[in-house]
Amino acid sequence: MSRDARWTALLDLLADRGRLEVDEAATALNVSTATIRRDLDQLAEQQLLTRTRGGAVAHGVSYELPLRYRTARHPSQKQRIGKAAAALVAAGEVVGLTGGTTTTEVARALALRGDTAPDGTAGAMRRPAFTVVTNALNIAGELVIRPQIKIVVTGGVARPQSYELTGPLARGVLREITLDIAVLGIDAIDPEQGAYAHHEDEASINRLLAERANRVVVAADSSKVGRRAFARICGIDMVDTLVTDDGLPPEAVERFKEAGVTVTTV
Repeated sequence: MSRDARWTALLDLLADRGRLEVDEAATALNVSTATIRRDLDQLAEQQLLTRTRGGAVAHGVSYELPLRYRTARHPSQKQRIGKAAAALVAAGEVVGLTGGTTTTEVARALALRGDTAPDGTAGAMRRPAFTVVTNALNIAGELVIRPQIKIVVTGGVARPQSYELTGPLARGVLREITLDIAVLGIDAIDPEQGAYAHHEDEASINRLLAERANRVVVAADSSKVGRRAFARICGIDMVDTLVTDDGLPPEAVERFKEAGVTVTTV
């Protein structure tokens, strides 16, 4: 097993359990305890976990895996959610996309659509079918080569954990624009308290995206539902639609509907 594969497996185990002992990790990955200790030390140096005597614990109130380590978690659900959320965007609309693995799937689904702008005519130069405003560097990088999509990037200070741009520069751009729809990637959502992110700067930018939009869609797999994280993005009253997978219990669906949120499960 390569080092990258071991690191991903260790972080997945830690995300599921919250705490990990060296001996159990060595058994699970079929490697020596010396290798596990070295891996945990190196992951701790990157602030991906906190070392303890005999093992490691996850950071903070709820665990934040960097984007490159989260891409493999719930991939099929996120792809389905991405397609369903992208289907809510009409041709010609301006859509705001936050960072995150699920919103990256929304971006990819938009890129595969063959729409033209509503007033396009045969033989004329094609106009962008969508305008995407994003603070996510990875999303901008994937969409910039798509001729049917106009990309607006906010600017700001990049966070390596999520590839998102935050800070006053990002806020300054967002205050000057209007969005038809904002699709939020979140770390947790509660039917009473609203949507959350792990990091306060990301929450601030996501909140501003929501405030600038006529419609707000939260795209999140069901593992994030019924939870709270450190920083609140917005109250549940700002969320129009929740797109999630079919793992959401019926009683949770009802609670969101009672709060005025349309729930789409895929």
